[in-house]
Amino acid sequence: MKTKIKSLIEIFSEAYPTPETSLNFSSPFELLVATILSAQTTDVQVNKVTGELFKNYNTPQDFAVLEPEELAEMIKSIGLYRNKSKYVIKTSKIILEDYAGKVPLTRNNLMKLSGVGRKTANVVLANAFQEPAFPVDTHVFRVSNRIGIATAKNVRKTEKELTDNIPKNYWIDMHHWLIDHGRSVCKAQNPLCDKCPINHLCDYYISEKEERKYE
Repeated sequence: MKTKIKSLIEIFSEAYPTPETSLNFSSPFELLVATILSAQTTDVQVNKVTGELFKNYNTPQDFAVLEPEELAEMIKSIGLYRNKSKYVIKTSKIILEDYAGKVPLTRNNLMKLSGVGRKTANVVLANAFQEPAFPVDTHVFRVSNRIGIATAKNVRKTEKELTDNIPKNYWIDMHHWLIDHGRSVCKAQNPLCDKCPINHLCDYYISEKEERKYE
């Protein structure tokens, strides 16, 4: 596994030289809001919404005084917007009341916020504070299991396998590399296996290739 991970790091670092989140933000709080909004919505659509939203509302103080209906109207082009408007406003109030207006710096405290699960907390830790964390979204889950660097059937166990197998100083980059690879090559439907730069390391590709021999 160590040799496989080393090879993946070498190939991914060349294929995706700028590993970073595709969500636009200029503060930890903006990233927190954007990540809450991104559930079951594309980052592209979230960026369209926050591009306008953050011009006028970009601090906990700004959001805490809004009514859910007001915010919902501003973010209605994204999925689950009514619930998300409630989450953002409630989270803003918690940050003001319990954390002196600052986004908390630990996973446990982040997960006490409204609408924030483990993945969202890990996204904020990794991208806002550069703290070693490994968010597992649908791309990370799919690609890591196809490659064979994780084999678990749920997100939490997948995260554990990845953090066990991958050196800690590469957690953040590998998270982004797996997402980039999932979006561009290792797609959910019709993955571009023949064009994949890591297909020789991929359990899924090797297995499919072996099966085709006997068709």
